[in-house]
Amino acid sequence: MKLVSIETIPGVEFEVLGLVKGTVVQSKNFGRDFMAGMKTLVGGEIKSYTEMLNEARQIATKRMVDEATALGADAIVGVRFGSSAVMQGAAEVIAYGTAVKTSTR
Repeated sequence: MKLVSIETIPGVEFEVLGLVKGTVVQSKNFGRDFMAGMKTLVGGEIKSYTEMLNEARQIATKRMVDEATALGADAIVGVRFGSSAVMQGAAEVIAYGTAVKTSTR
C-alpha cells in the first residue's frame, strides 16, 4: 500500500474510494508517568512518551491501511495524523486520508 501526504501521485490516475481512518487511544503507565515527571524537572526529550506516540501512530496507520484494503484500495493520498488528549494520562492518535485505486497513465 502506497501512502503519500500529497493530494496526487505524479503520473498516476486514480479512482477515489473514500475517506479512511485509523484511531487508537494510548495511555501512559505509572512507570512512564513517574519518569516523565522526573524528566520535566531537568528538561529534554521524554523518550518513553516519544516511543508511546510512535507506537500509537503505527497502530493508527495499520488500522487506516486495513480499512483501505477492505475497500480495494492500493494507495492512500493526503495522509495526515492528528492527536489529542482524551483524558488525564491518555492520548488519541488518528491517521486519515483518501483511499484510491490507481492506474498508470
